[in-house]
Amino acid sequence: MTTARAARLLWVVPLLLAHLLAAAPAARAADEPAYVPTVLVTGANRGIGLEYIRQYGARGWNVIATARRPAEATELNALAAANPRITVEPLDVSNYDSIDALARKYAGKPVDVLVNNAGITGNARAQVLGKLNWPEFEQVLQTNVIGPLKMVEAFLPSIEASRQKKIVNVSSSEGSIGSVIQGRTYFYRASKSALNMEMKNLAAVLAPKGIAVAMINPGPVDTDMMAGMPKSALRTKEDSVADLIRITDRLTVGTTGVFWNWSGEQLPW
Repeated sequence: MTTARAARLLWVVPLLLAHLLAAAPAARAADEPAYVPTVLVTGANRGIGLEYIRQYGARGWNVIATARRPAEATELNALAAANPRITVEPLDVSNYDSIDALARKYAGKPVDVLVNNAGITGNARAQVLGKLNWPEFEQVLQTNVIGPLKMVEAFLPSIEASRQKKIVNVSSSEGSIGSVIQGRTYFYRASKSALNMEMKNLAAVLAPKGIAVAMINPGPVDTDMMAGMPKSALRTKEDSVADLIRITDRLTVGTTGVFWNWSGEQLPW
């Protein structure tokens, strides 16, 4: 080998090696599947919860749809049958063992958005002063207040492991103390106010972990919960959930702990 050829090799070989090393990560990245975010929705068998599943499923997300009695959730099961990314799971948010069992099943799997949607209003006739039904009150609190907090605690490792790190709570304007002008539904109102307070607390605790928390009022929506109300006064499930997801998409740690109205405005505490 001539001296000139050897000299050329001395600078060509390093350049070739650098090119190969730079291309290797890109090649590996091209082989890796694209990241698909995951949403977990409680109370997904009907109403707002079911519409959440429909819209997130249409987005191509991995969807964990939960219901107390999955075998009876006909529409939800139909959505899952048509979309392999939708998984239906049994879950009773008022039962600690049920929550823990689901959290164990998904241990180590990222959950980008946890939607605490499951909730009950309680029988209105049981919420009349002088005839208050205390066991009914306990059930409303267990479902609307304790259940969501337990869900966050149980799924916190999965939320931390995700990319989006968001917790969304379907609240209600009925939980706004500043908006009260007349008395009604003691149990339901108290439960939503308590939900807002505990999640406001969580927002402060979880912000350093990069986790954002929101409480969102969907407005009066045409669901079983609003049966008896004139249709003209109600919002469609499709519009309501589209608004909820729009606010969720924009949620950041910088806006964590806010009580949102479906319109994007803030509600008074």
